[in-house]
Amino acid sequence: MVLCVLDDLLFSVKISTAAKVLGAPVYFERKADSVVDTVRDKRPALVIFDLNSIKLRPLDAIALLKADPDLRTIPTLGFVSHADAATIAAARQAGIDEVIARSAFVDRLPELITRG
Repeated sequence: MVLCVLDDLLFSVKISTAAKVLGAPVYFERKADSVVDTVRDKRPALVIFDLNSIKLRPLDAIALLKADPDLRTIPTLGFVSHADAATIAAARQAGIDEVIARSAFVDRLPELITRG
């Protein structure tokens, strides 16, 4: 199961559609204060973050996940505007495992969902 932490409707639809075609389970978390608890409860194979989300505070959630000994090994991936170098650097500092550009994320979506 893949856990998606995002509030962007366009990306939510793209992910849901791809997951449905692939028959892969996907869960969406849209509350910033619930991310760590949801990861702890669901134990996803991958957590995908929209690093440009202001509402969901992805950098805070990533730092909390990677600081937790029970959760730090769960793979994390963030997608971001390719021109947002500051957010990319901050995500890496927070401990994210992989960062990709939004365009590459859409292109690689089937692979990413089945990987999770």
